[in-house]
Amino acid sequence: MKSTKFKGRDWPLASLALAVAALAAPLASAQEANSAGTTSLRRSEARLMLDYQTVRVEGDRAIDLAALQLYAPVTEGLSVGAGLMGPLVSGQYGGFMGASVGVQGRVRLGGRFVALAALSAGGGAGGRSPEHAKRLSGTGSFVRGQLGLGYEAGSFTLGAGVSALKFRRSLIDSRQLNVFVEVPFSYLSGPYDARGQTLPAVDDQRAAREMGESMLSLSLDNYRQLHPAGSYGGTVRTGEFQFSHFLTQDLFWFANFASAYAGLPTYNQLLGGLGWRWRPAPAWRLYAQLGVGSGGYAPEQIDTGPGLLVYPKLSAEYALSKDLGLAVTAGYLTAPKGSSRNPSYGLTLTRHLRARQGPDDTSAPAVYQGLRVTLLHQSDTQLSYRDVGRPALHMLGLQLDMPINERWYLPLQASAAYTSYLGYPGYAEVFAGLGVQSRLAPGERLQAFAQLMAGANVHGKGAKLGAGLRYLLSDQFAVSLSLGRIEARSPGGGHYRANNPVLGLDYRFSVPAR
Repeated sequence: MKSTKFKGRDWPLASLALAVAALAAPLASAQEANSAGTTSLRRSEARLMLDYQTVRVEGDRAIDLAALQLYAPVTEGLSVGAGLMGPLVSGQYGGFMGASVGVQGRVRLGGRFVALAALSAGGGAGGRSPEHAKRLSGTGSFVRGQLGLGYEAGSFTLGAGVSALKFRRSLIDSRQLNVFVEVPFSYLSGPYDARGQTLPAVDDQRAAREMGESMLSLSLDNYRQLHPAGSYGGTVRTGEFQFSHFLTQDLFWFANFASAYAGLPTYNQLLGGLGWRWRPAPAWRLYAQLGVGSGGYAPEQIDTGPGLLVYPKLSAEYALSKDLGLAVTAGYLTAPKGSSRNPSYGLTLTRHLRARQGPDDTSAPAVYQGLRVTLLHQSDTQLSYRDVGRPALHMLGLQLDMPINERWYLPLQASAAYTSYLGYPGYAEVFAGLGVQSRLAPGERLQAFAQLMAGANVHGKGAKLGAGLRYLLSDQFAVSLSLGRIEARSPGGGHYRANNPVLGLDYRFSVPAR
């Protein structure tokens, strides 16, 4: 990247899914037309919005929420996007987190002033304890609206406005002032069908000038608690996904999402920050990064206070190939407004995405590397836990697929429920594994696929198997339908079983990488 400027009660989510699907077609047409010139590279625009507000809680302490949202334009003045939100310094709700999808309208008022309006819906949960989460988060589904006035200061937009947040059947139903900053960015991408192909000379030179370097990292991290004050005192073991982008040759920013698969399943955190790289030898890289964000579980079980986290981390990476590295890591995760203190250690596998490093670089041209991002709607039906039937569970999720070749790919999936489970809000799951798909001949649109993943849900370690069909709407967009099975076991022996129908909307693209 490079900075430049259903059921009746679930109608908001159903309507939003239909809106995203309807808007995908004009977006695909516009971007395909943009790429119809002499170059297969296209520049796509998007915006990151960070906003902050303090939300009143009926009969309890207020909760402050910082939200990070990504919006991509579909027509002039209209964008679709997704986001996450969590608390920082107000209340005692560490571990509260929400995820949503939404639409945003943007109107220029004249000069540097713009008006913004956004509507989103999703799921989330949190509270001081599991019982308190029932009152604070209700069923876990929420609707959020925002009206604001922004001022364009260079490449940034600074603004303020009014936001409204309502969780269904909960103590949260509030309207409040909020402030925000929008940061535009752009990125180069190519056709998904070009993956594995070498860039033409003109595209390779353009990528070298404009692309920069990014990293996709998958980690297994372990947090060993020091003098825990909560009811859980063991080690928390997480799976983590991190995206990093270099601002200079060695300075980078990053965004990191983590969810626990053992110890305290679905403990979660979202961090962002800056880091630096040193190169002491051709095959070795050293990294230092400092992350700040929100996370935890119920403070009764692990005390992160209102949720604010600070996480300095060091890593030593060995190059397995020119674009793949394996690192050992060590760090210290702390909650400044809580008692949680956690030395950490782990392993990280990193995929480097970069083009030529300049005009004097004589290495081979970049190759298109394919990526697929899928917005999922999942249901766990015929659900049972401890051999007792339970109501169906409904979730929104995201999946990132990293192709190995035409047939095989690596899926990474995270989902959160917008309906309650066992009477509690906040069901979540994270899985990763291996997928296989049929080859597509030129002109074919229907593709079969299957995937097997391991991970965890709120009970503990589990596995997920699925198979289905994908229909290609264009080179960039596809819809998919699959059926599967999920099973997980709690440390106490409880067995979670469910069938898993899934509807997906795919965004497919390639990025230049050596």
